[in-house]
Amino acid sequence: MADDEQPTEGQAFMKDIVGEMDFPAEEELVAASWEKNDTFKETLRLSEGRPDFTFYDGPPFATGLPHYGHILAGTIKDAVTRYAHQSGHHVSRRAGWDCHGLPVEYEIDQSLGIKHRDQVLEMGIETYNKHCRSIVTRYSKEWERTIKRLGRWIDFENDYKTMDPWFMESVWWVFKSLVEKNLVYRGYKVMPFSTACATPLSNFEAGLNYKDVQDPAVVVAFPLRDDPEVSLLAWTTTPWTLPSNLALCVNKAFDYIKLRDIKSGKVYYCGADRLVQLYPVMATKKYKPAMKAELMEELGTVKGSELVGLKYEPMFKFFADREQSFVVCEDNYVTNESGTGIVHQSPAFGEDDYRVCLAHGVIAKGEEIPCPVDSNGLFTSEVGEYAGQYVKTADKALCEEIKANGRLVSKDSYTHSYPFCWRSDTPLIYKAVPSWFVGVESIRDKLLKANAETYWVPAFVNEKRFQNWRVELEGAKDWAVSRNRFWGTPMPMWVSDDGEEMVAVGSIAELKELAGVEVTDLHRESVDHITIPSKQGKGDLKRVEEVFDCWFESGSMPYAQLHYPFENKDKFEKNFPADFIAEGLDQTRGWFYTLTVLGAALFDKPAFKNLIVNGLVLASDGKKMSKRLKNYPDPMKVIDSHGADALRLYLINSPVVRAESLKFKEEGVQATVREVLLPWFNAFRFFVQQARRLEMTCGDRFVPNPEAAAKSTNVMDNWIQATFQGLVQFVHTEMKAYRLYTVVPRLVEFIEQLTNWYVRLNRNRLKGAEGADSATSGLFCMYEVLLTMSVLMAPFTPFFSEYTYRHLRECHPDRDGGEDVAEDAPGRASSVHMLMMPEVDESRLDPQAESDMRAMQTVIDLGRSAREKRGISLKTPVKGITVVCKDEGTLKALEKLQGYVKGELNAWEVVLEADEKSWCTLTAEVNNKVLGKRLGKARDGVKKALVKLDTAALWPLLEGGTVEVAEHTLSADDLMLKRGFKGDTSVFQAAVSEDGKVMVVLDTRKDEKVLSQKLAREIVSRIQKLRKKSGLQVGETVEVFFQDDTKEGVAGAAVAANSALVEDAVRCMPLPASRMPEHAVPLGHERFCACGGGDGKGEEATADQEPDFTVFLTRPCLSVDQEAMDAKCVGAKVDPTVATQLLASLDYDRVRREGNATTVLTVGEACVTVDLGADYFLDAREALRKRCPEDMKWAL
Repeated sequence: MADDEQPTEGQAFMKDIVGEMDFPAEEELVAASWEKNDTFKETLRLSEGRPDFTFYDGPPFATGLPHYGHILAGTIKDAVTRYAHQSGHHVSRRAGWDCHGLPVEYEIDQSLGIKHRDQVLEMGIETYNKHCRSIVTRYSKEWERTIKRLGRWIDFENDYKTMDPWFMESVWWVFKSLVEKNLVYRGYKVMPFSTACATPLSNFEAGLNYKDVQDPAVVVAFPLRDDPEVSLLAWTTTPWTLPSNLALCVNKAFDYIKLRDIKSGKVYYCGADRLVQLYPVMATKKYKPAMKAELMEELGTVKGSELVGLKYEPMFKFFADREQSFVVCEDNYVTNESGTGIVHQSPAFGEDDYRVCLAHGVIAKGEEIPCPVDSNGLFTSEVGEYAGQYVKTADKALCEEIKANGRLVSKDSYTHSYPFCWRSDTPLIYKAVPSWFVGVESIRDKLLKANAETYWVPAFVNEKRFQNWRVELEGAKDWAVSRNRFWGTPMPMWVSDDGEEMVAVGSIAELKELAGVEVTDLHRESVDHITIPSKQGKGDLKRVEEVFDCWFESGSMPYAQLHYPFENKDKFEKNFPADFIAEGLDQTRGWFYTLTVLGAALFDKPAFKNLIVNGLVLASDGKKMSKRLKNYPDPMKVIDSHGADALRLYLINSPVVRAESLKFKEEGVQATVREVLLPWFNAFRFFVQQARRLEMTCGDRFVPNPEAAAKSTNVMDNWIQATFQGLVQFVHTEMKAYRLYTVVPRLVEFIEQLTNWYVRLNRNRLKGAEGADSATSGLFCMYEVLLTMSVLMAPFTPFFSEYTYRHLRECHPDRDGGEDVAEDAPGRASSVHMLMMPEVDESRLDPQAESDMRAMQTVIDLGRSAREKRGISLKTPVKGITVVCKDEGTLKALEKLQGYVKGELNAWEVVLEADEKSWCTLTAEVNNKVLGKRLGKARDGVKKALVKLDTAALWPLLEGGTVEVAEHTLSADDLMLKRGFKGDTSVFQAAVSEDGKVMVVLDTRKDEKVLSQKLAREIVSRIQKLRKKSGLQVGETVEVFFQDDTKEGVAGAAVAANSALVEDAVRCMPLPASRMPEHAVPLGHERFCACGGGDGKGEEATADQEPDFTVFLTRPCLSVDQEAMDAKCVGAKVDPTVATQLLASLDYDRVRREGNATTVLTVGEACVTVDLGADYFLDAREALRKRCPEDMKWAL
């Protein structure tokens, strides 16, 4: 019977599943029902009073649409929080939005054409901020729609926004708390600076977006003031910093050569190990030491320490009046890995430059140092004709001037990794700016302690990235938290004009108390004008202009989302730190870092206990996904085409959950539908079909019985239940450890075990072939597995899990349970997501059953492999297979399961053989990992000698012995032993397992019996396909007839010889077409070539051969014994043809249902009485039973 047959309506209680599965359409229906019934809220209501599981959702910007990175992280978060809920916790899942900062301002600047800070001031901060406010939630509805369609449950109604005044007030509290802990200071520091966004960035922001770029690389000369004929050579990739050069730096321990360049005749100082920078030929293969004299004349060598203090001539005259500048300094940061060993120092544009110049008195702490570049990256009037030029653009003109002055020694290009602004994607510069800093350096130990108390998944991210980056934790830099921008939380710092009196404000109430002004909003337009009277007689304190870095706000979200400490104090303190967070790998230098800094600084705790870090989702070509390049499919279109469950499962069953990169391919989502969801659905639908069949057969409603399922003695039932309990145990263990990357593959593997092994091998039994009791027992077992599987899979595939649960719920005994059944109990619960995760039933764990099944699966897989190697399809029976294995336990298991082996491999006989020596040959290869270390070069001699060893010499190794090879004593661990087949390969085909412990040998000899059964199976296949083509449902009874035109009737003979097989497969006995009543209603027929050329040898038919066999399907109809009818009609003087036609017109279903034994046929004024079972019958086969010729006995 075809797998897709379904019972007719009205004959079963269970709801039918008709047609193909449209996953996206069904998901839409499920999502609509969740929305209508407020299912998410219901689960929260039901979980009230349970222990809290605290989860922080990193707030995204809603200025753009969600991409696959968001979808991936959201799926991970949803899976973990759903599991936490279903494990007995109350899990609030609150949505949040990042509203402030560069991403928003950058978009407004682009849309309004704003390029300079003055343009904003001219427009007015209030107007500018209104524009910003108008776009921060531009795509929030699209986000909500996408997230809900993805199946993620998160509370949008009670969301938080970083621009809400109550959120901003908590941010003020965080900052004031840091001030009170003496962790805040104002400094002048070289910082990564975005000229596109006109603001400094933090060090970790600068690390978010590195790119390989090509910059000009120049070597320039700095003549000594006391000896202008001698110059110091410095190398730089930022010529635009040369106008503000104030010093040069050497390494005091290095040697520096004084040389005369042969080509120019000029005299230079250059690092002894860096002459290659001046003479690149020295790095080539053609260079010979003798060539050195052609390039340069060595005049002497000095240590770097001897150069320290020398004065030199400035490159430009812009800052030439600085007497303390233009001097040689020293520092160990100078290396001999690149450049000339002499580094030019521009303290306004380099962190090391600033430090070195400060240490050597070139600049003074707090003084305004030469910084001729504005916030947009343009030169100021301090550098004359270069004013107004973008610094990177000015490189060319500067090099030309340097060359014209005779100080450009060489110019080349240099490719290196360079930081870009993470938002505008433009090159950063390093620039000295006044900023407010959090003193992270002083709490490094707290950071390390907090990090040690967190659990990272996968662990290597913490061990190799966050803690290898531990260099940054141990030497963490102070965090610049201020931004010279407009749309953000204003820094709550009021300062006197002389900068000596400072007041940090920590709340709206405190501001009112200090300034006498009450505000309802905290943005700049609402607080910039407010002053606080000085307590030191310094007039009014004014608020500093800066706003907070948006990372400071997102790092404050654990406190600010609850408006802590102004509200929810107990709730926060009870649930901090969070149980769980999850984001992408890029957040190790972003949100994870800021959470850690603030948690450690404020509470000496980590902000989170457990963390899942996902990798990056790339385009299919491995490049970054780009809206501009359109190199990835629209996520919503993928969901609409294949379903959200498929996308979720594809993402979290990939390397990206192990923090590796994923090249996103829509074909992978399609494959998830095809290989996971569809087989799962087919298994579920098959269960429904067979439960309906059972209901039709027994006339009773199918009511699952978990106790009966647990007591089943069927070996397959026991195996699938044991395997499932092992799965439950594994899922709990791994989910508690947050290892989704191990859980999901195991779940997918179980679906394969259920569909390809349990259902496949039990198909006929579940259809009733072994009796109603056995089928019922199997269906009880399958129901329990499918029901519990829907719960176990719910966090990962929320839609299809809901779909299957709702169907299975209909026949659950507690479906309409009263008040004594809990609302979240299986059956009564209206949603699978209300159910608790199953606990493992250890009584059903059975490692032996699982081991036995693995042995059987190995044999079946090897048998299929052997068939494939020989080109023998599974439709063709084989005489027998021999399983060769010396392990007694394996053979004992196979003895119990050989019926399944025979059925799956279509073999007449299975022979179990322990005598390997009679069946196997042995060859050996060197185990390189073992012998490579031990023998070294001698391994090659062993390798050659092994070829000469025969099976007999190698056999002792399998019995724990050793063998002498090339004067070395070797054991089985030193070699890789491979088994081969010892017999006649023209007759037998063998396949060996990977571990070599099992060999399956196929007997490929053919005889008439084999060919006959092959032909019978082909006919069965044709009948099943015709049923499907005719649109028949399971339970729709039909009659099958055939017309055999094959040579000598071999096809019909094959049906006769294999009648039991044929009847079992198609659920009726095909009869010759001569037995088909003339009045039978045809449903379909098919003509085909049954045996190539009609010779019955089993060869495949070719396209040009004439059909020689026809199959007919008809509706069941009354079949008349014409001889008996004729006799009765003659006596009653009735025309037998008319009487037969009259009989054929009777309602077949009524006759079958009522079973009337006698029927009176009236023809004109005469009538004739005919009897069911004597004169006519319910089908042709019953009619045949009355008068059956000898050659048709097979059909009975």
